[in-house]
Amino acid sequence: MTRRTFAGLLTCAPLGFGREGDDLIGKRAPQLGLHDWINSAPLELTQLRGKVVLLRWWTEGCPYCQATAPALINLQKTFEDRGLQVIGIYHPKPPGKWSAESMRRAVVEKHFTFPVAIDGDWNALKRWWLFKDRSFTSVSFLVDQNGFIQHVQPGGEYHEGRQGGMPSHDACHRDLQAIRLEIEKLLSV
Repeated sequence: MTRRTFAGLLTCAPLGFGREGDDLIGKRAPQLGLHDWINSAPLELTQLRGKVVLLRWWTEGCPYCQATAPALINLQKTFEDRGLQVIGIYHPKPPGKWSAESMRRAVVEKHFTFPVAIDGDWNALKRWWLFKDRSFTSVSFLVDQNGFIQHVQPGGEYHEGRQGGMPSHDACHRDLQAIRLEIEKLLSV
């Protein structure tokens, strides 16, 4: 096969081909190891066994995170009674620059009532995601009832509507639908 033929095959590959984060699906989720929390005492995934957990790293001033916040709230409200736990994980930019008071304000402004952890030095983010170069830091993971990663949304935003930082929102809508379908599937087991 020539390079040109191979390159042509790649351009015709399906949308999910080689999606960033696919290599993590089916692996045991790392522990969080985070000590500063809002809306909850510190949590570890071992305490949440039996629940489906949606973790979303976010930061203040990020248009993608702002656009995704309503979807996180909606997912928690829709699926909480069936066993979903949403956890927001704040990672300041640059690492190390945050205060408890500014975090409380941000959580209130975003209307987050679910647990929010503070990954001030990005140690958890590095264990989960940034152990190699990635396109985004605001990543989402769906972890099943046994602690295994079942879905990775590799960053950017997911939501309904047209708000957000992306020039087009078709991918945002598709990503939200994919997350909803995966949550439904995991909760029906």
